[in-house]
Amino acid sequence: MRGCEGPGHALPRRERLEEERLSDGRYQLQRIPGGRVALPVLEEKLSQLCLTPEMPCELVRIQDPVPSRATRRRTPAQRLRDELRRLLGAGWSEELERDVPHAWQRHGDLVLLSDYSFKAAPWERLGSELWETVASALGARRVARRGRVMPDGMRTPSVTLLLGQHGWVEHVDNGIRYTFDVTKCMFSPGNITEKLRVASLPCSGEVVVDLYAGIGYFTLPFLVHAGAAFVHACEWNSHAVEALHRTLVLNGVRDRCCIHSGDSRQLQLRDVADRVNLGLIPSSEEGWPVACRVLKKDMGGILHIHHNVETPLAPTVALQAERGSPEAVNPGGEAQHPTEDGGEEVLGARLRPEWQRWAEATATRIQGLLAELHGRPWRSSILHVEVVKSYAPHVHHLVLDLQCQPVLPVPQGTGTAEAPAPMEGCDTG
Repeated sequence: MRGCEGPGHALPRRERLEEERLSDGRYQLQRIPGGRVALPVLEEKLSQLCLTPEMPCELVRIQDPVPSRATRRRTPAQRLRDELRRLLGAGWSEELERDVPHAWQRHGDLVLLSDYSFKAAPWERLGSELWETVASALGARRVARRGRVMPDGMRTPSVTLLLGQHGWVEHVDNGIRYTFDVTKCMFSPGNITEKLRVASLPCSGEVVVDLYAGIGYFTLPFLVHAGAAFVHACEWNSHAVEALHRTLVLNGVRDRCCIHSGDSRQLQLRDVADRVNLGLIPSSEEGWPVACRVLKKDMGGILHIHHNVETPLAPTVALQAERGSPEAVNPGGEAQHPTEDGGEEVLGARLRPEWQRWAEATATRIQGLLAELHGRPWRSSILHVEVVKSYAPHVHHLVLDLQCQPVLPVPQGTGTAEAPAPMEGCDTG
């Protein structure tokens, strides 16, 4: 900025600066000691500024200039483009503007950019100055950019830290504090509706087994909000295990969770669970035998089975599962779930024929696995099918809530088994 005598001289001189395109519109005029007023000037154009004896001014540098009203009204994306345009000066182009992201993920003081941003060659020549400008414009201290998820069976992210010393962040979701290293673990905001649903389940006093815990997407809602007495969390990614341990401590529930590090298919637990969560897509099928083994053999329990189901465009049919439960699909038929990974919107929450067939086939398979494991009949009943999100075109991420119970022995003197009546249209036995 430059300081000039008195407010009466400031406005005409600012108008002159604006005419000469030297004024920095990001900041307000600002009073400084000595009864003077500072006019904001673009730093990169100081060489064009001509100070004459008739204009009693001097250059001053203000540590924290006051933003103008227009600047305060700018969206973060606009602010980012403006700062980058100022940084590039004459080198700014439409190609570079198209390369600037309009959205990003924020985790505390770290901004995670998409993999398709800042790919043009001119950005590389700016080095660290680019990332410092991005951080400043977005009010962050660290910047990272994600690549494609690695096909290693652990959904390890390919993330490059561009500014900062480490990738550990904290993310608050539904009152739960998650911590993880963005360069080693993924955080999936697209599953928020299912995490909220899990948080609302009546799990008071229950023992839960979470076969694919990750950093605790569902383990924590079970413990913090749903009232589970204890959770066995299984995870084979060592980075996710470290993050889960830290997250349990952050939320004060470490004493109610046992982390089983390694392949959940080798889990040695048996006969402990009131409820099992199988939160793996595109399919959790390899975990079904384990889920059957850990269910309480004399009482059974509930399985939450995640799966990606292909859904060709077709008319919908009415949901045949129970509608009176708190977890029931929105009776208005409107899906309230966000899409992810470029999938199409879910057009309605009514159970489509493909979803119904998948749920019934899964219930039949689980019933057979339980009967084979325990050497006696079991009954499986579909409680609910939840539409989490559209995962890809015509592919939907679903969760099947399946009630599994052993068929009680027939009491002497009667000819019928004492077993709970299944819901109409949902019993696979």
